[in-house]
Order: sequence, then C-alpha cells, then structure tokens
Amino acid sequence: MAVVESIPVSEDPDSSFSSVVVRFAGDSGDGMQLTGSNFTEATALHGNDLATFPDFPAEIRAPAGATFGVSAFQIYFGSDEVTTAGDDVDVLVVMNPAALITNLKDLLVGGMIIADQDAFTSRNLSRAGYTSNPLEDGSLDAYRLISIDITKQVIRSVEPFGLSHKFAVRCKNMWTLGLVMWLFDRDKQITIDNLNTKFALKQDIAKANIAALNAGHSYAETAELPSGVEVYKIQKAEVEKGLYRNTTGSEALAFGLIAGGQLADISLTFASYPITPASSLLHTLSAHKEFDVVTFQAEDEIAAACAAIGASFAGSLGITSSSGPGISLKGEAISLACATELPMVIVSTQRGGPSTGLPTKTEQSDLNQALYGRHADTTLPVIASSTPGNCFDVAIEAVRLATKFSTPVLLLSDGYLANASEPWIIPDLNDYDSFKVVHETNPEGFSPANRDEDTLARVWAKPGTPGLEHRIGGIEKDFETGDISYDADNHQKMTDVRKAKIDGIVRFIPNQEVSLGNAQGELVVVGWGSTYGAIHQAVKRCRARGADVSHIHIRYLLPMPGNLGELLKGYKKILVPELNTGQLVNVLRSKYLIDAEQLNKISGQPFKIRELVEGIHSLLGEVK
Repeated sequence: MAVVESIPVSEDPDSSFSSVVVRFAGDSGDGMQLTGSNFTEATALHGNDLATFPDFPAEIRAPAGATFGVSAFQIYFGSDEVTTAGDDVDVLVVMNPAALITNLKDLLVGGMIIADQDAFTSRNLSRAGYTSNPLEDGSLDAYRLISIDITKQVIRSVEPFGLSHKFAVRCKNMWTLGLVMWLFDRDKQITIDNLNTKFALKQDIAKANIAALNAGHSYAETAELPSGVEVYKIQKAEVEKGLYRNTTGSEALAFGLIAGGQLADISLTFASYPITPASSLLHTLSAHKEFDVVTFQAEDEIAAACAAIGASFAGSLGITSSSGPGISLKGEAISLACATELPMVIVSTQRGGPSTGLPTKTEQSDLNQALYGRHADTTLPVIASSTPGNCFDVAIEAVRLATKFSTPVLLLSDGYLANASEPWIIPDLNDYDSFKVVHETNPEGFSPANRDEDTLARVWAKPGTPGLEHRIGGIEKDFETGDISYDADNHQKMTDVRKAKIDGIVRFIPNQEVSLGNAQGELVVVGWGSTYGAIHQAVKRCRARGADVSHIHIRYLLPMPGNLGELLKGYKKILVPELNTGQLVNVLRSKYLIDAEQLNKISGQPFKIRELVEGIHSLLGEVK
C-alpha cells in the first residue's frame, strides 16, 4: 500500500462543506452504478439534498481497461438546494487508468483522487494511453492523491469465504464504497441490508461483499492517511417534511402514467420496443400489473405504436415510448392516431444523435421532430418534463390532455432525466383533481364524428357497444357522418378542425409563470426540459451577485401558454440554452418575432452551471 500526499483538501479536521461532488469511475464491470446507488441511498438517509448522474458506456461489454468502456456515477449533495449533478468534481474514485484519464479533466485543482494502484499495470496503462504511471510520475501533484492497493486489500478481506479470484475481485467496489462511506460519515447499515436482500439466496456472496464494505471502512478509519484527509462534514439540508424516496426520471414517469390512469379511471396498455435510454420505462411498468396496466414488448417500433392505437380504439389508453430513431419509425402510426383522433401518449426519451449516435448520452435535439416530424398538416400537443421528480406530474398531464382532447400527446424526456435521480416527496393522489373518462354509451344520434362543443374532442365509443358500431381509419372522413370523404371542402374543414382542437388546448393549460426572478427586466433565460436544474442554479447565483436576470421554463411546447409572448417582451434580452444547435430559439423567434440569443451544447453531457453563468455574463457583463 502506498499513500501519496499532495495539496491538502482541508486544513481544519472538523471543517464543514455546504456541498460536495463525488464521482465513481471504472470499467463497466466494476459495479460503479451499484456503488453510486448505494452511496446515494445512504446520503439521502443522512439528510442531504442530492442529484445524481449515471454515465454509461454505449458498449454492452467493452474490453477491460478501454477508455470507451468507462462507466461513471456522479452525485452532488449538500445542505442547500441541489438541482443538478454538479460541475467540477471534488472527489474522484477511479478503479483503473482508463477511468482516470477520461475523468481527470473534471476534477478541481486540489481535489481528491482515490485510485486502485493494483489496476495501474503496464498493460492497463498502455491501453488507456499513458506512457508512464501517473500515480508515480508527479503528473497528479496538483491533486490530493490516495493510492491504495485496493485489489489486494479486497482479496485479503474476503479470503474466509472461499470465493474464486474472479468473484473476490468483484467485491472491490464494496471495499471502495466502505472507504468513501467513512470519508463522508455515511451509515453503511443500509448498504448491508441491501446486500443481504440482493443476495438472499447466495449468502457467501452477501457475506463477502459485506466483509469488503466493512474492511474498506475500517481501513479508512485506522490507516494513517495524509494530513488533511478527514471526514467531510456536510450539514443536513432543510427540506419539506414528508415521505421521500429516491427516484429516477423513468421511474417517476412510469408512476405518473399509472397515476394518470387512476385519475382517469381507465386501463393502460403500454406497447414498446427496447431502445436506450427509453427501455427502463417498460421495465418499471411491467412490474405494476396490479394497477390495471398491460405491457407489451412488440417485435419492432411500428408494431408497438400500432398496438397502442389498437388499445385506444378498444377503449384503453394506448401508450408507446422510444428514443429519436424509434419515434421516426413510429411517425406514420402517430399520424394515423391523429387522423383517427384517438387518445394516445407517446414518450420520447431523447439521446445523442443522429442515427445510432450516442445512445447512452443525453441531448435535446428531437424538439423539431416532436413539433413537426409528421407528414401533412398533422399537429399534436407536445409537453416536456424538467426534473426527475417533475416527470410524475408531466406524465399525469399527458394522460389528461390525451383523454380530454382525444389526441395523441408527445411527452419529451431525455437520457439525463431518465437515468438521473433525486429525493422525491411521494405525492398524495388525493391532492390531484380526477378527470374521469366517460366512454359514449348512448346510441341515440350517435356518430363517430360527434364532437364536444367546448374542446372539439371526438366522441370515444368502445367497439362492440350495442348501437354504437362504427369504423374509423386513416382516410379522410366526412365532418358530419364520419364516412369516407374525398370532398375538397370537407378536407379543408377537417384539417382546420383538427388544428383548432389542438390550438384550443391553450385555454385549458395554465399561463406561463416565471420560475425564478421578476416578470420583466434586463435578461431572462428561457429553457425547456432537463436544462431546468442548471439554469435555475446559474440564475440563482447571478441574482445573488446583483444581476437582473430571471428564469422561465416552458412545459407546454405546443401549444405554448397564451401569455408567453407578452411575458417575453417584458425583458430587454433573452437567452435560450439548449442541448442542440438551437431549436426552441428558432420557434420563439418565428412565433413571437423576438430577438433571442442562443447558447448551445451538443457533447452528450448536460450543461454545467458555470457554462450558463458565463453565458449570462456575456450578455450582462461580469457581476461583482
């Protein structure tokens, strides 16, 4: 074992920090996601506010030690409000050279590196692109380096359980977790309980992992670590009282769809085809059949969308999901759902593109696809979630709009929201207004073309109901009877009515509010989707330094809130940050004839707070 001392992290052994960013990184087989998840749970129970960012490689199993196979898990936690996974890393835990070389750029000068020196072999160093060992050549002198023979320590700690070398080495993530648990004064009992549950039928594996966890914790507690490496004291956050759970965006979205079905008193049929990063929605919903949810994994994207349409025609609420490439395949079926005017929810979990692109990375580049990506004049409501917890409410809203207006609704999420997690106060469904679906049952005067005078929604009748037999399809229909019609004037009227129905939704959604700041002023930062957390923190920091800047975040992207145009005109300058080349900004410019500046990033990673602070400063000047 070797410990290399460099720049101290703290001069005060009892010093407190308001927040810390920790990143675990290693091969995809090193268990970094499991390590991060267990540390997250312990941190939540400790009372800190937090946000996480799991960063997966695209390869299912990349060669060991390859830079493109590095899996990372970042957590930002503190005593104040946390809305992003953090900017620069304070503590970087690396299990091999590839993890170090790909993540070092994000570590603060003076930050801490915890490295498994046993993994820094000549072969692994060469594979990562090192010509010398960074743990020994002085290249890490700007950081606090703790180099430990973790692999040897792990093998020694699990020796009594008779595991093979292969299985013994797999416990090194728990050994490392134990050390980090000590470093941040986390309670390891919850992890012990989780291991006993996970390996209930493999007690030797459970005991070995627990022994490794305890050994790492004891090592940190008793070893002579460099001066200044003491327990980080992170005060508990002041949060709303209630029952919390840690949730990812995909989990919250799934629960929101279920809640929407309960509020609408309608069964759900979720038809999907696996695609990264959207698959987790299918996984979650398939485990909750008790809530009248049917899940169906189709043979392809087209079949999934068509199955959802069939379910809606039969009186259930059809739901389908995918990412950008899969939404393209569903395009014709989505237009069919618009033509038949059937309720349907389409979830698009965006990823880096085009084509296969960056399947495990995040992006917001499918907004144009959501707004315009169908043939002919086919329009449908588009809404976007903004935080993992917010996915719950947005999913309920998608169900409400779909059933109230008899239309497909496209809900935008993305890879960051899907995989990231945060403490989420479990809502009481009694606090939500119900919107019970009423299927048509009266045969007197029935026609499939009948509409609600207020919403223009087409009547929804279950096939097979006596006296309500009807057919619908993709060919244009007569406005009065619903029969097939090729009449030119009728097509004009039907196109206008379908558009008017969607445009009229603006009367049934709330006015746009200012998320942070004033309703008019020098600058407003306008965002949508997962940029919420970074924008919120950037605006908050700039306002604390005296900047006249506000934040508006748009949930309803089509139709947009009725007051949005006038609200935007109350600011002298507008900045629109997006994880694309500039899609919302073009919509705002053309719709409201405003001069808006854009700030774009297409790296597969979410915005850092400092990037947005710099963007604000570029328009307002440096605020002292």
